[in-house]
Amino acid sequence: MIVRRVGARLAGVVMATLVGGGLGAVVLSPAGASAAVGTPVTTTVTKAAAAGCATGKYQKNVEWWLNQIGGFGKLSYDGKQSPSDCAAIKKFQQRFGIQPAQGLAGPTTYDVARRLGRTKVAACNAKKTGITFCVNLTEQTSWIMKNGKKLTNPTVVRTGMKNYRTPSGTYKINKRTKKEWSDPYEVWLPYWQRFQGGKGFHQTTTYIHDKWRGSHGCVNLLPSDAKYYYSVGKIGMTVKLIGRRPGT
Repeated sequence: MIVRRVGARLAGVVMATLVGGGLGAVVLSPAGASAAVGTPVTTTVTKAAAAGCATGKYQKNVEWWLNQIGGFGKLSYDGKQSPSDCAAIKKFQQRFGIQPAQGLAGPTTYDVARRLGRTKVAACNAKKTGITFCVNLTEQTSWIMKNGKKLTNPTVVRTGMKNYRTPSGTYKINKRTKKEWSDPYEVWLPYWQRFQGGKGFHQTTTYIHDKWRGSHGCVNLLPSDAKYYYSVGKIGMTVKLIGRRPGT
């Protein structure tokens, strides 16, 4: 009896696999249920399961903002996860260093998308000639303008926390080193570009999306952005900071 039951279950597995199209979206009826042992039972594969992403609380909000920002693929804007939505959200999370980059539309993804979407590059009032590095302290975003036109799309930054506020104003890059040592805080600052006092652009040394954190006045950048900013920057280039970080 035991041998026959096992054989029946194995036969059922083979049949189930055929019915499920090889997707593994099948279950076997337990012994004692109304269906015979080994009878294949198909289940519905939801869009979320097919996409490999769970549906987050801010799914519809993120869909809307990513469609406004552009560049990550067209999202359905229906609050339901799909394979294309999943891929677009993952791509966005990977670009802006959001961890884990699993396609879940959580609060950090929503916050970053909204800040980037609300950033108006023209508000920088960049110079008509040359390079201007722009920072929106209110939205905690940054971008580069060339000859008065957008060179890069906005990216995320983290500026000075309370009591270490990064001031708004117009400055010039006055020092550049690929790796600067900070005496007060005993940490290396990769891709350092100083623009005011002891403040400058550099690669973040901690997770940039920890909102309770802040710098000691510097503009923290994601590694890829810090490297690119350094490749563009030169002594004497303009840095313009507008607005004020909330809470400072």
